[in-house]
Amino acid sequence: MHGKRVSPDKLVWAIGALAEGLGIRAVARVCEVDPNTVLAWLIEVADHATAFSRYFLHDVRVTQVQLDELFALLSAVKTGEVSAAEAVERLARSPRWVWAAIDPVTKLLLTVDVGDRTRAMAQRVVHQVVQVVAPGCVPLFLTDGFKEYTTALLTHYGQWVQPARQRAQGPAPKPRWMPLPGLLYAQVIKTVRCRRLVRVSHRVVFGTLEAVEQGLAACGWQIRSCTRRQRIIRE
Repeated sequence: MHGKRVSPDKLVWAIGALAEGLGIRAVARVCEVDPNTVLAWLIEVADHATAFSRYFLHDVRVTQVQLDELFALLSAVKTGEVSAAEAVERLARSPRWVWAAIDPVTKLLLTVDVGDRTRAMAQRVVHQVVQVVAPGCVPLFLTDGFKEYTTALLTHYGQWVQPARQRAQGPAPKPRWMPLPGLLYAQVIKTVRCRRLVRVSHRVVFGTLEAVEQGLAACGWQIRSCTRRQRIIRE
């Protein structure tokens, strides 16, 4: 933020307030600047933070990764899809999604990205996780019921496997792309009716239920239901 006309102390306070959840308009009133100026500060700081994270965050060894998606807007401003004024107005009710991957043990945010809720974004987020974790590290993955995670994880944590011959004669079976033996992936599926959570179920996609529970038990955790959000919590 070097070269800004505003004082460094005010900039630090403004960015800190935004990080703590204070709204753009509220920060603008306190700093006595235009809301679009505060939005520009936020985008610039986010770019620097992203570059900093990519430079230092690599070869990380984690045992678990939780992936989730939340509504948001900001990146649409940079692409020109939404004007700065409209972004300030619609920030709290955005149609865009923020994707996040976190290590629940250390609370380390492995990656965060913004985009639509699509298979392409699932692939992109999982690819970013793969770039961050150490080579050969295959953590336990936990997600909601969004089905595109399955394809994304299989793409990055799979291998070609040659099936054994079932018959002595005839053509050999074609190789199949299969998950790595150490890949563990479980989903927490929520059923909502009339905006109320009525049921929570668990589904193991890759690996076995025993292996998933063993991975969670190593940290003293287990899968439990919660009225607001299904999460992995400590006993």
